[in-house]
Amino acid sequence: MSFLKKLKERMFRSSSKLDEGLDALVSAGDDPGETAEGATLAPDAPEPAADPARPGLLGRLVGRSDAPRRVLDDAMLEELEEVLIQADMGVETALKVTANIAEGNLGRKLSSNEIKGLLAAEIARIMAPVARPMPLYAKRPQVVLVVGVNGAGKTTTIGKLASQFRAAGKSVIIAAGDTFRAAAVEQLQIWGERAGVPVMTAPEGSDPASLAHDALTRAQAEGIDLLMIDTAGRLQNRADLMEELAKIVRVIRKKDPEAPHNTLLVLDATTGQNALRQVETFRAMADVTGLVMTKLDGTARGGVLVALADRFGLPIHAIGVGEQIDDLQPFEPDEFAAALVGAGDVA
Repeated sequence: MSFLKKLKERMFRSSSKLDEGLDALVSAGDDPGETAEGATLAPDAPEPAADPARPGLLGRLVGRSDAPRRVLDDAMLEELEEVLIQADMGVETALKVTANIAEGNLGRKLSSNEIKGLLAAEIARIMAPVARPMPLYAKRPQVVLVVGVNGAGKTTTIGKLASQFRAAGKSVIIAAGDTFRAAAVEQLQIWGERAGVPVMTAPEGSDPASLAHDALTRAQAEGIDLLMIDTAGRLQNRADLMEELAKIVRVIRKKDPEAPHNTLLVLDATTGQNALRQVETFRAMADVTGLVMTKLDGTARGGVLVALADRFGLPIHAIGVGEQIDDLQPFEPDEFAAALVGAGDVA
């Protein structure tokens, strides 16, 4: 199964609330005498292919020639804003999206399918500038610091990335720097065994900065391509965590003044708008260079990723929709937008 198909199916299964919202929005202004015949879109509006068996987030009306239509007016725009806000797109981003959709389309009768096409195009436009793979440098070792709250999927993400890099021919070492959680260390060791990647550990409760120092020393000595360092995510002890992260950076910079070369923030999509606050918090604690969003299969609120792109402009390197290694893939804005609104066929 292609990742796009998997993304669409899994996001669809958890997104009936937004689906029903748009259905009701269009039906509220339906003119029974109006059919699709003769209706027109704005010149640049996309006409997505229909998949009536899998309507996705935004409507079970796709594919019907007599689909309800509604005039795009101020009242409909306000209702559309509410639908997007409920999907965790946030007020500011929802207003921006609806304003751009309104341009050139006010007064037109639109079906659910046509709205989906307009939404998909606008979402893809917002997200295209931030869709960037994690950069790989010629410098060895490239130090990747991974941050995020406990439970966001940090350790699983590190394991999947390490396994993927290893499969691509890169040598990798993992430092299990969340020394206060035995479960996190054990999980990384399991992934390390699967991928053939060494995992360096330290006794429970020991200094993560010391482990990071030892791991970098080993990586330099062995000519390793990538050193991935896990970190704790105890936001309830924010001052302690800030000092812990700062100490890790100070220690590894004694051995490499440019390290860490990447600081990835892992976010859990099911936290909704809390993801925005987590970005603000971790940017204050660490020089976050890119985002990874996990658990998009467990939420009806994938719109938060659009809000993150719109507000912060940080690169989105990858998204995840499950537990398997191939369930974490590079972020593709067109595919994500199509899955989010249920537009287009999936091969």
